[in-house]
Amino acid sequence: MLRIGCHLSSSRGFLAMGEDAVKIGANTFQFFTRNPRGGKAKELDLADLEAYVAFAGEHGIGQILAHAPYTLNACALDAGIRTFAKETMADDLLRLSHLPESMYNFHPGSHVKQGVDVGIAYISGMLNEILTPETKTVVLLETMAGKGSEVGRSFEELRCILDQVELSEKMGVCLDTCHVYDAGYDIVGALDAVLKEFDAVIGLERLKAIHLNDSKNPFASHKDRHEKIGEGSIGLEALTAVINHPKLGKLPFFLETPNELSGYAAEISLLKSRYRADAD
Repeated sequence: MLRIGCHLSSSRGFLAMGEDAVKIGANTFQFFTRNPRGGKAKELDLADLEAYVAFAGEHGIGQILAHAPYTLNACALDAGIRTFAKETMADDLLRLSHLPESMYNFHPGSHVKQGVDVGIAYISGMLNEILTPETKTVVLLETMAGKGSEVGRSFEELRCILDQVELSEKMGVCLDTCHVYDAGYDIVGALDAVLKEFDAVIGLERLKAIHLNDSKNPFASHKDRHEKIGEGSIGLEALTAVINHPKLGKLPFFLETPNELSGYAAEISLLKSRYRADAD
């Protein structure tokens, strides 16, 4: 079974997101923990969470993915921004402890000309302060396109972060198809080779989720602009190969394409029609 969903608005609560997912044919979804540009999270509604968990069980909605706000930058030059990132992530993980089997994805951040090694040290240091043996939510580093001073443009950079996290068993990776393609990993012409490299550097057991996006820009452009499925430089055939790859078929796929709900419904239907049951 293809585990696929999209990014949904959390403004109306978890039950509403679950209902939206079912309406568009999704069996998982992603959501922002708070305004993507930062700020205080809404008060946690435990009754809504309880209703969602029951609804999800009835409708076969599987493991979902929370996304940190874009303003979270664990390796910023400004100490105040780094503190905001640490406090935001700690608060998010505390709130997510009420949600069974959820995952939490974040962009590693931008080192702002401090150097990759400094950036990696800040990111891993933050995680070492936040993660505890009691942490229930798996935290995912997202692969990045490599624009500006982003950390995470290569598998090696992500591995360096993981190596410096003391409780690395709490960690995983979310592979974004647009990002890795823009970063210079040829998932169109050499998907097997890319996955082999990922396995050699990070380990496929660390791969927990995939952001399934086409790209507005050409290969190795380091731009990071998502496109609708089949309308970008990656193309439908290559993305079909991703969802059907035997090493990826059991992972959840999350669409972050520029769409409204009706557009997501069409993409989910299209991808389901392209999915082979033997990919499981």
